[in-house]
Amino acid sequence: MSSRNLDQLYRRVIMDHYKHPRNRGTLSEDGSVVVNMNNPTCGDKIQIHLKLDGDKISDVKYTGEGCSISQSSASMMTEAIKGLTIDQFHKMAFVFSEMVQGRDYDEDIELGDAEALQGVSQFPARIKCATLAWKAMEKALREHETQHQSH
Repeated sequence: MSSRNLDQLYRRVIMDHYKHPRNRGTLSEDGSVVVNMNNPTCGDKIQIHLKLDGDKISDVKYTGEGCSISQSSASMMTEAIKGLTIDQFHKMAFVFSEMVQGRDYDEDIELGDAEALQGVSQFPARIKCATLAWKAMEKALREHETQHQSH
């Protein structure tokens, strides 16, 4: 596939997630962790709702507002990580971060539709938009760990 066709396909995938978000919404407070993050430079806001079953991500939803990159990335991430262990998520988040920064990354790690965001590396100002939901998810996992250490 030519790079122009690939760019068009990726653009369509990004816009599909933006216009038809997956996992948008909230989870009941019962045992879930909720974190807020924003990108003050562009106004993107994200709220991650996370539910774990042991070390497995049993459910994850998000709400927020912002550009198509930040909101699409949240939709793609929530779709890709359901059912993963915490370790699997951390590996995926690392690979995603490397990819959007234009660095070499482990292509054996499946990113699902999030792979469509690899072109973000050409627009350094948009990297924070693409990684906002992923950073919020990492924060949610840290908060979950903290909550469960104190019990």
